[in-house]
Amino acid sequence: MNLKIRNLFNKTFSCELEKITPILAHGSSREYFRCYGDNITCLAAYNEDKKENIAFLDYAGQLLKKGISVPKIYAEDIDNSIYLLEDLGNTNLFDMIEMEARGEIDFSEVKNFYYKVIRELPKIQIEGGRNFDYSNAFPRKAFDSQSIAWDLNYFKYYFLKLSEIQYYEQDLENDFTVLTNFLLSTDCSYFLYRDFQSRNIMLVEDKPFFIDFQGGRKGALQYDLASLLFDAKADLSPEFRIELLDLYISELKQYIAVDEKEFKEVFYAYVYIRIMQAMGAYGFRGYFERKEHFLKSIPFAIANLRWLKDNITLSIKLPELDRVFQNIISSKKLMDISSKKLLVTIKSFSYKKGYPHDISGNGGGFVFDCRAIHNPGRYEEYKALTGKDKEVIAFLEKEEDALLFFENVLKLTTQSVDKYVERKFSNLMICFGCTGGQHRSVFFAEKLSKILLQNPDIDVVLQHIEQNK
Repeated sequence: MNLKIRNLFNKTFSCELEKITPILAHGSSREYFRCYGDNITCLAAYNEDKKENIAFLDYAGQLLKKGISVPKIYAEDIDNSIYLLEDLGNTNLFDMIEMEARGEIDFSEVKNFYYKVIRELPKIQIEGGRNFDYSNAFPRKAFDSQSIAWDLNYFKYYFLKLSEIQYYEQDLENDFTVLTNFLLSTDCSYFLYRDFQSRNIMLVEDKPFFIDFQGGRKGALQYDLASLLFDAKADLSPEFRIELLDLYISELKQYIAVDEKEFKEVFYAYVYIRIMQAMGAYGFRGYFERKEHFLKSIPFAIANLRWLKDNITLSIKLPELDRVFQNIISSKKLMDISSKKLLVTIKSFSYKKGYPHDISGNGGGFVFDCRAIHNPGRYEEYKALTGKDKEVIAFLEKEEDALLFFENVLKLTTQSVDKYVERKFSNLMICFGCTGGQHRSVFFAEKLSKILLQNPDIDVVLQHIEQNK
């Protein structure tokens, strides 16, 4: 395969392929490679499903002509199942969400990027969908009753069955029919992206670009918005979702007339089916294909279901589906198999710059003042070093007050960690501050993280604020 990619690259760019490196594809059977030539970088995709390749290449061409920000296609070799496309870098919207969770960027950056994405979505759906040719659609030209049935059966057989959630099949099928009719009662003539979620939105020079649109088909506006706002692992707050929903409707009104009340009710019905489709995928990938990381998305989807049941009432009655959702929410098996570990975030910081921001929202945790400890930064030989350097470590480990300080820190923090795990809390922040955020605070943060990393019941994120700038 590498030889075929090399030949296509050399022919396309009239230069030699110097290096090719594989790229991880989340949950996809496609294989991606980054290709390097003489001042040229592109991606190569290999996919044995030729129909999917044809759909992607056709859709990319149509969307580009309509001014939609999708990757350019440089070359294709359908017979050998490969094509070359524009390299959009490594950062997607989900990466930004994770960076914010680690404290590497401020939430305002994530928020502003979501605003940009929301403003682009109606353009994709309406301008992109105008006179769109679906003749190469994969696998279906419209999100119709057949498409909906596939998603609902996916949910039933790969999630409910494998999770051992009880249901009465005929009653559930009756509810599926009611839900399907309601979903299709709205205007379904727009471009439905199908997988409009955070991993498929790239950040390129502060602008959103869109990938993995080959499953697009004709459908309702609400589906893609539901995919974005209830993207399980993005874990957006209910308040932010509502803000983005209102922003979307405001943008949408620049294209078409909108009945807000009707739009929102249909929107939440599409949220339900999108969650069920996602759960089917988690079950298939997690239980059936034994890819455990997919199971870790289940608690986020359950949290979304819980919020919907507590806050949204549809005009249609779905008694068996409501009962199934309640069984999912209260399932001990799902809680045990997909329970989230306690995330312990450890930070070093400088008191000159102020306290670190608590991104978890729970306001708890510890802030330890290291300024009473003998400071190696006062000595010339240590000034350019940090608390991670062996010379500074040796200096502080000889100090009795530093050892006593850390002994007390360890007692306090491990007591809280044990209780937080027992009570199934999700976040604990532990901060160490000193004058410059360089020596003592870094030393203690590193020392504590090494010990806590040995605990299998928690995940640890370590951040040195002054060192990461």
